[in-house]
Amino acid sequence: MSHKKLYVPPRLTEYDPKNVPEWVKLLRKDLLSAHITPAYTIVVDQDRRYVEVPEGFSKLVGYKVEELLGMRYDSLTAPNSADIPMTYNLFSRLGYMHGLWLLVHRTGYRILIRYEAWLRPDANIQSNIEVVQIIRHHLAHLERRQPFL
Repeated sequence: MSHKKLYVPPRLTEYDPKNVPEWVKLLRKDLLSAHITPAYTIVVDQDRRYVEVPEGFSKLVGYKVEELLGMRYDSLTAPNSADIPMTYNLFSRLGYMHGLWLLVHRTGYRILIRYEAWLRPDANIQSNIEVVQIIRHHLAHLERRQPFL
């Protein structure tokens, strides 16, 4: 009988900057130094549902504004690209986050965005978003893989 150690994903508290690959350091440096010029500003409530959506953002993701209002942002997140509950819990503790996020257009193609989000006094979350890249081919092979988190 094999006594293999089960894989346990690293915890945020175990982060050691000395053991991070160079490309991760460069990406983090880029994200920290980049000022986001918002192409879109959206607002979601504590249940992660859109409450304010500009017309341009709705066209970007292929939905009407009326369809997006009340929809959870989880619905527009690419499968296996983020651990949404963990990310949201971390955000609720910090009150601010920034980084990259992968959205899914209504037709299935991917939209890589850079975001900067913060908690407003009314307990809603406001995000400034800029588009980094639109990936028009379908990435079905990635959806079959298991999440890496």
